[in-house]
Amino acid sequence: VQLQASGGGLVQAGGSLRLSCKVSGRTFGSYYGNWFRQAPGKEREFVARISWSGGSTYYVDSVKGRLTISRDIAKNTVHLQMDSLKPEDTAVYYCAATTASVAYWGQGTQVTVSS
Repeated sequence: VQLQASGGGLVQAGGSLRLSCKVSGRTFGSYYGNWFRQAPGKEREFVARISWSGGSTYYVDSVKGRLTISRDIAKNTVHLQMDSLKPEDTAVYYCAATTASVAYWGQGTQVTVSS
């Protein structure tokens, strides 16, 4: 299983970015699609999750109402629409495909929000 993240970049505060995570090597099935992030000097933290089969979502409180996770079943891709970005959203963003017993990680993509 391979995950390829893309879509990061530099944006001003209040702007938007859309991250994508393409999964290859298998279908998602009962997996969850996740986004995590790691800011400089901080531990990696959970951002959002989507159930691949049912589409239910869950977010960390700090991003609710601003970030939206979605999945494209036909393209085996998970997206993270990021609106109203803040400087504190600056981090390397990682996608992951997880079940209760296994996790596959993609490489990170840098998101930088300038004030």
